[in-house]
Amino acid sequence: MVNRAPTDSKQLGLKQGDVAAQAGITPESLSRFERGRVAEFGARKLLAVLAVLGAELEVVTQSQADNLDELRRERAQST
Repeated sequence: MVNRAPTDSKQLGLKQGDVAAQAGITPESLSRFERGRVAEFGARKLLAVLAVLGAELEVVTQSQADNLDELRRERAQST
């Protein structure tokens, strides 16, 4: 989401400040989140930003893989 949010907002014709205002957060908070520079970004803020972007959060079960190679094999088998 972090990497896609700026692209999605541009596709919607929204600037970062527009998204922040509509989500009820500060532009600085959204900017820090998008750059991965915030220690905590609450669920309410995240869901508000996603709603502005017309996106939703998908929760998936965590893999039982112990390392990246196992995770790749597991995902390859499930597709």
